[in-house]
Amino acid sequence: MTTDIWGQIFNYDNYGELLALVTNSLIAGAVLGVVGGLISVMVMMRDLAFAVHGIAELSFAGASAALLAGVSVAAGSLAGSILAALMIGALGIRARDRNSIIGVLMPFGLGLGVLFLALYKGRAANKFGLLTGQIVAVDTPQMAWLIGTSAVALIALAVVWRPLVFASVDPEVAAARGVPVHALSPAFTLILGLAVSVSIQVVGALLVLALLVTPAAAAMRVTASPRLVPLLSVAFAVTSMVGGILLALGSSIPISPYVTTISFALYLICRALGALRMRAGWGSRSTAPAHA
Repeated sequence: MTTDIWGQIFNYDNYGELLALVTNSLIAGAVLGVVGGLISVMVMMRDLAFAVHGIAELSFAGASAALLAGVSVAAGSLAGSILAALMIGALGIRARDRNSIIGVLMPFGLGLGVLFLALYKGRAANKFGLLTGQIVAVDTPQMAWLIGTSAVALIALAVVWRPLVFASVDPEVAAARGVPVHALSPAFTLILGLAVSVSIQVVGALLVLALLVTPAAAAMRVTASPRLVPLLSVAFAVTSMVGGILLALGSSIPISPYVTTISFALYLICRALGALRMRAGWGSRSTAPAHA
């Protein structure tokens, strides 16, 4: 029995042949790692982990509706993410209001998604993949959509990065110096919506936090440098995505458990290193990020 379970988790028969079939998936995983790693930094700085989950639920509802209607799942996921981002960004300026709105959106989006999946009579793997991710070869149209959406998100993030960091660290001073603090909030939420929509295509709606929250949370445990945190976060996210794909390829288990396990392991390692750093007197607790 134990051997059978282990064989489902790790089975590398004909691994070389399978590897040749998922080149696009590996590229997609690396691209998502870069996007997720950078977005993750701002998510942690702005305390938006809950927002990631809220957007993911409506993105899941949009993808499920598209699956039921027989149209592009990627387009449905994007539409749901943008709708959620607009609602959260426009109505949730204050953290208290934002969290209450997200708390209302999450069960509504999840309920709609479950309804659409219940009505869908196609392959069960398509349903399961929306929730937990799937390791299927990414075809050329999907690849173009993913890279295009990721490029838009990265360009937009690059444009607002410096003022967004300033507004996240000290919003009152940033506003006094002319930074459009209130406009940046919905702008970043839209960028976050783009990142969520492309991430769900691989890791699924339920486990998107492992890509858009955990990498920066891990990086912030070992450094407070504004340059090192994004670099480490991207490295952790790419490692989780590509490593998860490579491990999932040799098993019948969905990709998401591998991605989340690698991501969580990296976080535990960074947390342990951060604790050792504190004990050794290499840093002070005052520099430790509040949200990691």
